[in-house]
Amino acid sequence: MTYVIAQPCVDLKDLACVDECPVDCIYEGKRMLYIHPDECVDCGACEPVCPVEAIFYEDDTPGEWKEYYDANVHFFDEMGSPGGAAKLGLIDSDHPIIAALPPQNQDQH
Repeated sequence: MTYVIAQPCVDLKDLACVDECPVDCIYEGKRMLYIHPDECVDCGACEPVCPVEAIFYEDDTPGEWKEYYDANVHFFDEMGSPGGAAKLGLIDSDHPIIAALPPQNQDQH
């Protein structure tokens, strides 16, 4: 089990969760943040600090955002487990599900 970042994060990327994560497992893609499923220790520190409530425990992800589990997992298919987001910085790509989305409303917050 792991935490999942879903649609409210797309084109927002607040980064409060990144600052809160004790194991540096939240990576920054071009349009969204992603939680590495193998590096996440399920502490839940990220969830309450997200200003748009985009982070869910895997089993609690709303039905309309279930595909975000796959987006978070498969975002890391090619890079494997880098062992920390800070050393990578911004990754200039997104999972295809995210890349295909139209621009999201920036007036959500």
